Amino acid sequence: MEHVHLAAEEDDLYSGYNDYNPTFDSEELDNDAGFQQAVRTSHGRRPPMTAKFPGTAIGGRALGTSFGSRMPMASSMGRPMTGAVQDGAARPMTAVRAAGYSSAMTRGSTFDPLGQSKGPAPPLEGKSEDTPDEKVKILEKKVNDLIEESCLAHGRGDLQLSLDRAKEAGRKERALVRQREQSGNADHINLDLTYSVLFNLATQYANNDMYAEALNTYQVIVKNKMFSNAGRLKVNMANIYFKQKNYPKAIKFYRMALDQISNSHKEMRIKIMQNIGVVFIRMGQYSDAITSFEHIMSESPNIKTGFNLILCYYAIGDRERMKKAFQKLICVPLGIDEEDKYIPPNDDTHANLVIEAIKNDKLHQMERERKALAEKFIMTSAKLIAPSIEATFAAGFDWCVDMVKSSQYVELANDLEINKAITYLRQRDFNQVGAVETLKTFEKKDSRVKSAAATNLSFLYFLEKDYDQADRYADLAMTADRYNPAALINKGNTVFVKKDYEKAAEFYKEALRNDSSCTEALYNLGLTYKRLGRLEESLDCFLKLHAILRNSAQVMWQLANLFEMLEDPHQAIEWLMQLITVTPTDPQVLAKLGELYDSEGDKSQAFQYYQESFRYFPSNIDVIEWLGAYYIDTQFCEKAIQYFERATLIQPTQVKWQLMVASCYRRSGNYQKALETYKDIHRKFPENVECLRFLVRLCTDMGMKEVQDYATKLKKVEKMKEIREQRVKSAREGSARGTRREGSASSEVDVKAVSHPEPKHSPLLDQGRDSGHSSHGTSAKGERLSAKMRALPGSNEPYEASSQRDIDASYVDPLGAPMERPKTAAKKRNEDDDFADEELGDDLLPE
Repeated sequence: MEHVHLAAEEDDLYSGYNDYNPTFDSEELDNDAGFQQAVRTSHGRRPPMTAKFPGTAIGGRALGTSFGSRMPMASSMGRPMTGAVQDGAARPMTAVRAAGYSSAMTRGSTFDPLGQSKGPAPPLEGKSEDTPDEKVKILEKKVNDLIEESCLAHGRGDLQLSLDRAKEAGRKERALVRQREQSGNADHINLDLTYSVLFNLATQYANNDMYAEALNTYQVIVKNKMFSNAGRLKVNMANIYFKQKNYPKAIKFYRMALDQISNSHKEMRIKIMQNIGVVFIRMGQYSDAITSFEHIMSESPNIKTGFNLILCYYAIGDRERMKKAFQKLICVPLGIDEEDKYIPPNDDTHANLVIEAIKNDKLHQMERERKALAEKFIMTSAKLIAPSIEATFAAGFDWCVDMVKSSQYVELANDLEINKAITYLRQRDFNQVGAVETLKTFEKKDSRVKSAAATNLSFLYFLEKDYDQADRYADLAMTADRYNPAALINKGNTVFVKKDYEKAAEFYKEALRNDSSCTEALYNLGLTYKRLGRLEESLDCFLKLHAILRNSAQVMWQLANLFEMLEDPHQAIEWLMQLITVTPTDPQVLAKLGELYDSEGDKSQAFQYYQESFRYFPSNIDVIEWLGAYYIDTQFCEKAIQYFERATLIQPTQVKWQLMVASCYRRSGNYQKALETYKDIHRKFPENVECLRFLVRLCTDMGMKEVQDYATKLKKVEKMKEIREQRVKSAREGSARGTRREGSASSEVDVKAVSHPEPKHSPLLDQGRDSGHSSHGTSAKGERLSAKMRALPGSNEPYEASSQRDIDASYVDPLGAPMERPKTAAKKRNEDDDFADEELGDDLLPE
């Protein structure tokens, strides 16, 4: 304790802590005039004085600073310090003049130790390009630029330019090698540049389908031992052999590449083995393909390999292994995040912004594409194996649905059920235990599935012409999903058959607002405007549709028909000419072209197209009648006989065709054949007046004894005809008197109904491509041809004066154009998850 000193209470323990030397007060330097003067002049730039310079003595003395005395200190010899100011004149400094300092600069001169005030330095001397090294560097840069241009051109899709740049890069690279050899630097060849040039050239050859040149270039790379890892390029060579369908060589090179890739590159080896399996499938060697795919599924399973494995098992008909492969397929991990990750929380604004930013980024798009691809493969596999793994396809579908429900693809179970119903439709199974019952099970499911099922049910009932049920299920589909374009189309069709065209047009417009690419809605809207007589708007719809469906025969036909209705036959002919480039063997189109050219007065062109139409479909009565009349008009009656004989075969109950055959024989001078033909007609139609009149005339001219018998029969038939006509006339008069007795009982509305009867046929069942061309259609053409045939023989020929009947209205062209009707829509849940909107009469649902 004797060494412990207690501080007095009045002593300050922290005294002296704030004391500091003012020399270190840097904050006051701006206000220190002496320091500022030293900075502005050379006074402060003097080097420190040391003892090794004679004439100075600083030992043991402190130097004067601006913080100490403001007067310069004298030396021990009594002379002033160097640089001190005496009497206003500064002593010149000579000790530091060699470093560029001078005391003379203190009087207004600028400090310029580097002599920059003398002007800019002379430019650097350029490097000479004549040296070998410079030439080599320039060539290397040109080669690299050409390779880059080639790659960029390929990215733009300009394959020819990319190949040209690759070839030019090859030429430059060879010139570079020669340049190095000439300069004696052959050992310093840039192998990486040579490899890049050859590899790019081979790639561009392959992109331009110049496979032989590409293989030769790859061989140059592979055989050069100086290129490391060049053996991997045998994969590219195998790909070329695969494109050439040289499958054995492709497998050989794939295996050679596989041998040169180490096990550390597992992903690369898996891809090559997958290619080997695909080649085996192309060769039909399913067992070898199964070996490759099974190895991949055991090492690194993926969706494509699992699907290919199922295809192989299906090809060899192994049911049990198909089931096992399907179970493996639905268990393959996709490696993507759950969709719940992209549901924003309500309370975190920052998290909402982040999720909004990543909700549709490239990564999420890739995840959606991967998931959609997996669902497509699973759905396709289920539809493929379902009919094969069990006794019935329904049992097979049920097994697939059970497997899917227990996997990560639970939402696909409902889609499989709908596909089951669609399979019923394809099998034309419309009974209650088939498609209808399967679809009705979805009425209580969630809205998406309910809408899809109701759409298919509406489609199904529409096909069965149960329009009330079709309308009911169309309403149900619209209630479940108002934005379902297929449901709106079906609803519009049910209104269309009720002839409420304005309302149908509204539904089609709404479907187009929901899906602007819905071609069925646009087609049906064009038909609706056509029925309403709004031809310009209908034409606009079909022109838009033609821009989407460039090769649609139905759209071209509608456009041609609309131009015909608008009395523009030249445009109609143009569209029909485009149509026959798509369907060159359609007899209805060829006949329509013949009709238009005939109306324009071009008989030769009309004959050409009618002849082509007859060649493809020799049973069209209109075409046969026109051709026969054409040959009669051109005085080639012998050629007309074959057409009228064919018409006789098609309509054996029509006597006019047989009379035309006999008339052709008579006109060509073959009276004996004409007489035999008339006799044959008389046996079949004994009450035909025209036939008897010609028999009387021919027998009279030929002096035959049968003339009296035929004359007697003719009188009897004419008398019976007169009696029959009198009875019909008296019956009409009696009916008219009965109508007059009724007086005013009949209303004006009834008279209008009789005068202008409504058509009783459904608008969807009009025969021919165009229901709207009745004014230009079959009946008008039949009248023109009948009138022409009446005018062909002389006016004194009695059989031509008889009443001519139009062509049999009940005759339907079996190979003619499809019926004009709106297209129906059915919801199809398959790989593309799109709505299948089909036209009646075609396949119910597309493949």
